[in-house]
Amino acid sequence: MLYELVAFSDQFGALNVFRYITFRTGGAIVTALFFVFMFGPRLIQNLRVRQGKGQPIREDGPERHIIEKQGTPTMGGLMILAAVFVATILWGNLRNQYVWTVLFVTLTYGMIGFYDDYLKVARRSTSGFSSKIRLSLEILIAAIACAAIMSIGKEPFSTSLAVPFFKDTLIALGPVLFICFGALVISGAGNAVNLTDGLDGLAIVPVMIAASTFGLIAYLVGHVKFADYLQIHYVAGTGELLVLCGALVGAGLGFLWFNAPPAMIFMGDTGSLALGGALGAIAVAVKHELVLAIVGGLFVLEAVSVIVQVASFKLTGKRVFKMAPLHHHYEQKGWAEPTIVVRFWIIAVVLALIGLSTLKLR
Repeated sequence: MLYELVAFSDQFGALNVFRYITFRTGGAIVTALFFVFMFGPRLIQNLRVRQGKGQPIREDGPERHIIEKQGTPTMGGLMILAAVFVATILWGNLRNQYVWTVLFVTLTYGMIGFYDDYLKVARRSTSGFSSKIRLSLEILIAAIACAAIMSIGKEPFSTSLAVPFFKDTLIALGPVLFICFGALVISGAGNAVNLTDGLDGLAIVPVMIAASTFGLIAYLVGHVKFADYLQIHYVAGTGELLVLCGALVGAGLGFLWFNAPPAMIFMGDTGSLALGGALGAIAVAVKHELVLAIVGGLFVLEAVSVIVQVASFKLTGKRVFKMAPLHHHYEQKGWAEPTIVVRFWIIAVVLALIGLSTLKLR
């Protein structure tokens, strides 16, 4: 919206500043942050009244969760999504199709998560609606987004997979395989972040770290000179996603203010599914899908721990971990919640640095 003021920069030179993505990203961060600060307390109070007993707590989980976290409202993702949407609309270039595609995934995944949270609260159960229906909807939305991303670019590059550390390596997937692979990346990212969201502040900080990392990647990939210097594949228009990533970071910082231990509110599936989907969509848009597995390695570990646990129990009747996802395993081993959270944050930072190294090591 504010980007359109550039058209009047000939009359008012100061308006030329809205031409710069970095300036608008700073504006998006501040806008999203203050939006959450302004409306967060009112939303928390409203949700607390409406939800009564708050988010249902797993009875088979750590005993202290039933005692300490009982009554905490969920659906805090609403404040994140609202802040991201407002900040992106205000500061982003609304003519950019990549921005609208990522927003589409973010908001629709948020709607799926919201419905799931609503059913859990209404039924006083930790189970939402059918996992098969939910996953089918996620894959359908992701496939539509991948088709849109494919249509924005040019063949055959738009349907190819870039390989980290190799400057000229592209794997031609073709339209069908690209959409299938991209849908797997987006839906997988959404569910991986969802599984990570189990302790106060555990998911939101790694999400902000990943968003910051992919914001930088998007900016470099979308800048022809930087892309040429780093010998990475140039994808015109993706630089604008830096603004959206900035909005994610700003909204995340605001949410963390209320989610820091002890949490006043949980983001719920409303937030975690949407944030993961957004990261996945951005990764597909900038052709760094494989790098997402590195930068978001913490989310991958959490998801894999659940898969391994379920597979092991069904095949052998034995559990590999004391409890899954992985953060609960360490809780059962006696680690304090702040210890787990901070150490996982450190892992997320290290993985982000490794992911960024792929830009230069070619």
